[in-house]
This record gives sequence, structure tokens and C-alpha cells, in this order.
Amino acid sequence: MKKVRFSSLVIALLGLLLFLTSCGQKSKVVKVGVVGTQDQQIWESVAKTVKKKDNINLKITTFTDYNQPNRALADGDIDLNAFQSYNFQTAWNQKNHTSIVAIGNTYFQPLGLYSKKIKKLSDLKENAKIAIPNDAANEARALNLLQQAGLIKLNTKELPTPKNIVKNSLHLQFSTLDAAQTPRSLTSVDAAVINGNYAASAKIPLKSALYREHLKNGGQYINVVSALKKNKNSATYKKIVKAYQTAATKKNIEKYYKGNTLPAW
Repeated sequence: MKKVRFSSLVIALLGLLLFLTSCGQKSKVVKVGVVGTQDQQIWESVAKTVKKKDNINLKITTFTDYNQPNRALADGDIDLNAFQSYNFQTAWNQKNHTSIVAIGNTYFQPLGLYSKKIKKLSDLKENAKIAIPNDAANEARALNLLQQAGLIKLNTKELPTPKNIVKNSLHLQFSTLDAAQTPRSLTSVDAAVINGNYAASAKIPLKSALYREHLKNGGQYINVVSALKKNKNSATYKKIVKAYQTAATKKNIEKYYKGNTLPAW
């Protein structure tokens, strides 16, 4: 009788082991692309959460600029990305004929005009040199910011370029460069329009901006988690968004971005 019971126990334990092994093999792998070390660290925490709670193995790919993550998503090299705003995504889709959609909000990073040479906006002089990002979405965003600041006037709000400037009383001179390089340009220009993540990386505090965006009128600039349109209703992806939109993530946003970034969910 004892041998029968022992054998039954062994069989039961083997069955449990096989079940657990089988569950482990069913772990879903999802690749997400981000830009910058701050987002990498935030998503590493999210990865731990979804691994423990939902058995999702979240693999993080960190890119160095804004030009790579959407191409990687469209090509199938990654499943999700989390780096862009609504307006950036719209501009990218229009230009590249892709179908990338937002499946959840992440945060808002105010765009700001910064300088190492002057302390306030009114100190800008004639012919001052201003650096702005060179990708279509952020170039347009920068020009709209400068219009809000009263420095220029544009004849359109839809993806303007410097060619759309119809009033420039100070004769400001604009140079365009990769968004990641704008903080470095502060040593060679009078002012630069810098994205929040790059300002944070360069340890430039938001409070030092000569002029900046505010969340109440910057809805189109809220950053999002993005997927291909055909996958927008994925239950797995929704679990990942839910794991991101937590109090723990809010704390990490504050920790890694030092006040330059605001949760937006």
C-alpha cells in the first residue's frame, strides 16, 4: 500500500513538473524598441512586472535616435515601440506609408527653448542662431513653439518648415540637426529647441528653459506605445500597456527624467 501511494505521489509530482515546464515554454516573447537609457531603465522594470504577472518575456531594444524604431517596427524586427508622440507617428505614417498606431499613452515631455548664452527670451538679439531638430515632426513642433513664444509667425500649423515663416522680426537664423545633437549645439548657437528626453540626458533642467510647452495645450505631443495597426487589439500588448501605466512607472519617470517628463495616463 505504501509503495502504491509513493508511486502515485511520484507520478503526481512528475505531472506537476511537466505542467510547469510546459507553462514555461509558452512564455510569450515581445520585442519593444525605445530611445535612450532612461526609457530603457523604465522598461526594464516593466519587463520584470509582465514576466512575473503575465509570463511575457519582454525584450528591450534601445535605439540612439528617432529614425530607427518605426522602421524596425514596420520591418518586423520589433513588435512594439515606445518613443514617439502622436504627431510624430502621424507624420511618419504619412511620409512612409505605414500603418503604425498608438495603443496606450506613456508620458509628456515638454519641448523647450534653451540657451547657455542668455537667461531670458527677451535677451535674444537680431540674427541670433537657433538650432532645431531636423525630423519633420519635431521641426514642425519646434517652429510652432517659437511661434507661441512670439518670435516668428507661420502661414500654416501643419508640419511647417522654415520656408513657412512669414514674419521673423529678429531675423533669426535657423539650423537643423538630429534631435539627439541639439544639447551639444548650445555651445555654438544662441539657443536650441531640445526634446525633453535629450534635455534630461544632458542634465538640462526644464525650469531653465527660456520658453516651453505645457501639457494642457500639448495633447498631440503625448508619447505613446505603438504597434502595427493589424496588432492593435492584441491581448498580450494590452497587458504590457497596463503593466506600464502604474504608480511604479510614475516613480521611475520622476527618478530617471528628473522632472523633465510628466506621466500622461
